[in-house]
Amino acid sequence: MKPTLLILAAGMASRYGSMKQVDGFGPNGETIIDYSIYDAIKAGFGKVSFIIKEEFQENFKAIFEPKLKGRIETDYVFQSFDLKPFGIDKEIERTKPWGTAHAVLAARNQVHEPFCVINADDFYGYDSFEKMAKFLTTEVTDDTYSLIGYQIDRTLSDYGTVSRGVCKVDDAGNMVEINERTEVYFKPDGGVAYRDATGEHDLSSDTRVSMNFWGFTPAVFKQSEPMFRDFVAANENNPKSEFFIPIVADNLIKSGEASFKVIPTASKWFGVTYKEDKPIVQKCISELVENGTYPANLWA
Repeated sequence: MKPTLLILAAGMASRYGSMKQVDGFGPNGETIIDYSIYDAIKAGFGKVSFIIKEEFQENFKAIFEPKLKGRIETDYVFQSFDLKPFGIDKEIERTKPWGTAHAVLAARNQVHEPFCVINADDFYGYDSFEKMAKFLTTEVTDDTYSLIGYQIDRTLSDYGTVSRGVCKVDDAGNMVEINERTEVYFKPDGGVAYRDATGEHDLSSDTRVSMNFWGFTPAVFKQSEPMFRDFVAANENNPKSEFFIPIVADNLIKSGEASFKVIPTASKWFGVTYKEDKPIVQKCISELVENGTYPANLWA
């Protein structure tokens, strides 16, 4: 059974100022999602599921169906504010959905095979998809999941601080814990550091970070649903709280229910956090086209 690619695309792109999930970066207006799907097809994925707001469906279909027809199966998962499907009989006013792990839960009735989760607006590189496809077809079990671990200095922006899930990895290559650092940046001397309430802390340049590229079996739906109910109960008066995938991972590791293998990649990650990042992403893609990694017209 071929694994499924689950793409988190319901976010509101507040910092970027437009719907960056469908912005063009390639020589023929290819989106970042296009490159991820292209790499996933090449790596052996059998289906792509877009997690979106229901009102984006026609927009997404118009953009992706013509180019993906006959190449990979497509599906659409809707992330909404309705909590009843999760056994929560409450209406809670919010402006943003409940976060990435809630988005994954929204797919629980549609995904029945091993799958990986990625962000819509991140460029991951083929190496990551190849390694994840191999893991999902040969190693994954209901208590052995994975995460692609990027080298921190290959994931930062020159235009401001970024949030990164910093991983602590044991000698066996498994994640011990993941800490969300909200202000990570290059220092003037080229080193890497993060800032928190206690000041500045240096990080080794080869520290592994999560760029939200996770591998699971459908067992994670049953494992995370009770966590989500507890999270909602604890955060119903906190409209900005979000139920993130690292919260699920952390709970599963601490309870001993599952381990997470951190699969290292040397790929350079790039993404669009700030408007100023766009020309850099375009330049990186253009270099990958010039060196033959991608065809000039991705879907021709």
